[in-house]
Amino acid sequence: MWRNRSLVLGGAIVAVILISAVFAPLLTPYSPTEQNYTEILQPMSAHHWLGTDPVGRDILSRILIGARTSMEVSFGAVAIGMLVGIPVGLFSGFYGGFMDNWVIMRVVDALQAFPFLILALVLAAMLGPGIGNAMFAIAIGYLPIFIRITRGQVIAEMNKDYVEAAKMVGASPMRIMFKHILRNVTTPLIVQGTIAMASGIVAEASLSYLGLGPKPPTASWGTMIQTAQGYMSQAPWFGLIPGFAIVIAVLGFNMLGEGLQDLWNPRNRNR
Repeated sequence: MWRNRSLVLGGAIVAVILISAVFAPLLTPYSPTEQNYTEILQPMSAHHWLGTDPVGRDILSRILIGARTSMEVSFGAVAIGMLVGIPVGLFSGFYGGFMDNWVIMRVVDALQAFPFLILALVLAAMLGPGIGNAMFAIAIGYLPIFIRITRGQVIAEMNKDYVEAAKMVGASPMRIMFKHILRNVTTPLIVQGTIAMASGIVAEASLSYLGLGPKPPTASWGTMIQTAQGYMSQAPWFGLIPGFAIVIAVLGFNMLGEGLQDLWNPRNRNR
């Protein structure tokens, strides 16, 4: 495992981000919403490690709370996508027939006809700004991904000996699906869920940038970048720092997903 650099480095980055997000209220040196007009756009200093924004709020505090916001939306969206998409994919792959080919998969095809971010943007615009609405809009984009992956894995497992043996001893379809098949298809789903966290971070930042994410004064990396547009020549750190945070977070989750895929790949087990 320690030779898997993507897993180790990605896991370390994700661990730091998750710890920062969970304990953000305890780690923030200042209130993320407290305005101080005597310290507007201050550069990095001993008092404000990452400087201040146009209304004197501490950028480090807002970055930490922004991490919490980003993780909350991303994790919630992935959780909804998996909790709904995996059972639907299980039933679709196990039973097949009309519901699989002409109902479920046609809905999946229709959803995947739209680019992920465009679909999330349209849904968020219809629902309005807010953490819950952003989470739901992003989750809808994940549904076809998890349905299709689960369905494909179930179809690949259907003719294996352990499934036939379970049928011969009289196991119910629900028991076969959720006790026998599901445990053998979790690996690609966990990998996809990890990678989906990265795209969720980008989606949340994009929605926040367009004013469709968490409502002010809730800190969000996307909102910080949007606000920084008019101050890039005067205070470039204000926009670069949240942008750097997004890049690092996305890189960490992508590396972790790639590392998990390599770790669980049967071809790499004997290396």
